[in-house]
Amino acid sequence: MVFWSSTSPILLGLLSFLLLILSINSIRIGLVRRGASTPELPQFREAPAFRNGEECGPTEAHCINVAMTLDANYLRGTMAAVLSMLQHSKCPENLAFHFLSVNDAPELFSSIKSTFPYLNMKIYGFESNRVRGKISKSIRQALDQPLNYARIYLPDSLPEEVQRVIYLDSDIVVVDDIAKLWRVDMEGKVVAAPEYCHANFTLYFTDMFWKDPILSKTFKGRKPCYFNTGVMVMDVDKWRKEGYTKKVEEWMRVQKQEKRIYHLGSLPPFLLVLAGNIKGVDHRWNQHGLGGDNFEGKCRSLHPGPISLLHWSGKGKPWLRLDSRKPCIVDHLWAPYDLYRSSRHFFEE
Repeated sequence: MVFWSSTSPILLGLLSFLLLILSINSIRIGLVRRGASTPELPQFREAPAFRNGEECGPTEAHCINVAMTLDANYLRGTMAAVLSMLQHSKCPENLAFHFLSVNDAPELFSSIKSTFPYLNMKIYGFESNRVRGKISKSIRQALDQPLNYARIYLPDSLPEEVQRVIYLDSDIVVVDDIAKLWRVDMEGKVVAAPEYCHANFTLYFTDMFWKDPILSKTFKGRKPCYFNTGVMVMDVDKWRKEGYTKKVEEWMRVQKQEKRIYHLGSLPPFLLVLAGNIKGVDHRWNQHGLGGDNFEGKCRSLHPGPISLLHWSGKGKPWLRLDSRKPCIVDHLWAPYDLYRSSRHFFEE
């Protein structure tokens, strides 16, 4: 039982005033009620509008399809990646973005749309149950999330009229015209990506794999090289017709049900199917590994040579390191594309 004193009207007045202030601030920050499973979304500044130059052809005839996953935990990276592509494109209105998301979360769509009001985009739902039972535990929890495997099912998720797409991870920024990557001659291959043949390819698979008399012959007749699946040009029409999703799934089944043949999430089954049979692209299109290794995420320097795309693959992400005030030198190359606006900035406006 609550007993009110004679000063209760004053207390009630103060309480009402405080509630009013909190309500105004909540509206100003753009708070939205969400379920317990959906993280609070960061707030972003609105990006400027980017328009085509006179030399650009019709938008539909010269459309460049870019696919990315959309996740609340990586949304800040996605925003920076999209801004970088628009900013460096000669024909930004020709870019069409296709986002895959596991949640029916209208706030993700609203966040992208309010940040890029003029963006040509669509969001597709990815059914996580399609892959959840096929995932085996890897060396890092982030690699075990269903959305990390969505690239395998990308051709099945996109409309049939989309026949080619550039797939990009969310921890990248593009510092060149993405149309140059789009125009790569696939030479009949289903995937085009930078290859790294100097890497020790055997390390991507277990001793159990290499000692198996049948599995060890998987790459016979091929010259397999490592390639990073965070930057790929995909002939999705060819992928569909030749059933590459099932080919990748079969290796996931072997890993899950028969024997442990790799440790690194969704990458190894891609390598098992495609390594040695892709179209190689200039290394400038994936300056990868800037997030360090998969355990500590220590700082790494840039590889020598020209750069068109920076990729923070690995454990360390630039927005987290910048926020912690312990950034790596390369993280300052990401910072100019960061549209994040903290609550402190809201109150200063």
